[in-house]
Amino acid sequence: MGKITGFMEYERLEEGYKPVPERLKHYKEFVVGLTDEQAKVQGARCMDCGTPFCNNGCPVNNIIPDFNDLVYRQDWENAIAVLHSTNNFPEFTGRICPAPCEAACTLNVNGDAVGIKSIEHAIIDKAWAEGWVKPRSAKIKTGKKVAVVGSGPAGLAAAQQLARAGHDVTVFEKNDRLGGLLRYGIPDFKMEKWLIDRRVEQMEAEGVTFRTGVMVGALPAEGPASKVTNDAKETVSPEQLKAEFDAVLLTGGSEQSRDLPVPGRDLDGIHFAMEFLPQQNKVNAGDKLKKQLRADGKHVIVIGGGDTGSDCVGTSNRHGAASVTQFEVMPMPPEQENKELTWPYWPIKLRTSSSHEEGCVREFAISTKSFNGSKGKVTGLTTVNVEFKDGKLVEIPGTEKEYQADLVLLAMGFTNPVATVLDAFGVDKDARGNAKATTDFIGGYATNVPKVFAAGDMRRGQSLVVWAIREGRQAARAVDEFLMGFSDLPR
Repeated sequence: MGKITGFMEYERLEEGYKPVPERLKHYKEFVVGLTDEQAKVQGARCMDCGTPFCNNGCPVNNIIPDFNDLVYRQDWENAIAVLHSTNNFPEFTGRICPAPCEAACTLNVNGDAVGIKSIEHAIIDKAWAEGWVKPRSAKIKTGKKVAVVGSGPAGLAAAQQLARAGHDVTVFEKNDRLGGLLRYGIPDFKMEKWLIDRRVEQMEAEGVTFRTGVMVGALPAEGPASKVTNDAKETVSPEQLKAEFDAVLLTGGSEQSRDLPVPGRDLDGIHFAMEFLPQQNKVNAGDKLKKQLRADGKHVIVIGGGDTGSDCVGTSNRHGAASVTQFEVMPMPPEQENKELTWPYWPIKLRTSSSHEEGCVREFAISTKSFNGSKGKVTGLTTVNVEFKDGKLVEIPGTEKEYQADLVLLAMGFTNPVATVLDAFGVDKDARGNAKATTDFIGGYATNVPKVFAAGDMRRGQSLVVWAIREGRQAARAVDEFLMGFSDLPR
């Protein structure tokens, strides 16, 4: 694959970023992608390694050596055909996937992995520019109707696969625009939303119907669930869906944020990340909000060291925050993983995002003991350092510290999907509050409720976009097999 000696001749080349002062002035993407020639060189680095671990490292099992070789040979049209055979939306994963395929790359054993993600990004962008991405409508209609609840990556992937199998598919989305957490969870500077709109147009041409502003089941009552972005203007009952459709697939996101119930939590100025991030995306889309949660001139504390916390850092810096500090309760990981122990699996190592590079103080092994305030508003936090002892995180005496804060953003992950949808259908849940369903080849993705299936975050919990696409594709095959008795859709 690629050039036989390419991995010895060429170095890994990373995609570039536009300068920090320039990109902080806007919410547009700022990644500088590879040129055709640079992508060719990266493709040349792909080894004829015999056992391509990258294929299994990728949740959608992209056929990576093949499209690397095709890019090396500059056969871009066949490269996109190979890429699309396993991944409905490579423009999403090529931008925001953390690339577990690269961690599994054989070159990564003792060197630098092939730039698989950058090659994927280059392939799909070129395919759209050349007009190679076109609607693929079913030649024969089955007369079967499927409702897909949720328009995130799992719902969109499933809907597209089911429509191409000949079914009449209707996607229900509670928000005013399509895309789920792709739309209102990921900042525009990481992925601009016209990319979603372009795919929706393709899917509409393939026969998919979209209904926005529709909540399936009852609206959440007052409480944490009510803070989840929800623009629903109407509701549809599970009974209506089951009566009107031959199958229902639940693909909502894991949107219930993990809370931090310490003293002072009720002070004004403490918000979930998913109250903060969607508002900016709405403003970028042209909405006029009555009151936007902003970080201008404020000392911002982001609690949570993952991708959502990083997104809060980048957005706060674009608002013009006075300072941004990010807390992580776990110890600081090593800057370089021990590859002999971790390869080909996803390694734990220090990861510095583009948002961190734009300005952020990072604190590790730190826990918040209380929020402090004045006149009902948060003014700071009391923290303590922690360490692992006997398998548990324990406080280190004498390490208490005060931090100034005008805005605190809780970005500690998500516990489960909002329960109202699953409860309305009567779907059994697992111990984490997700829909209970297996991924077995026979009967996979089916819930305990007849003709109701579940996939993506709704089934597996908080996860990556690429895992959602995988589950959407596999669930589509399960639904197709349920409806027709067999399925030609790929699993």
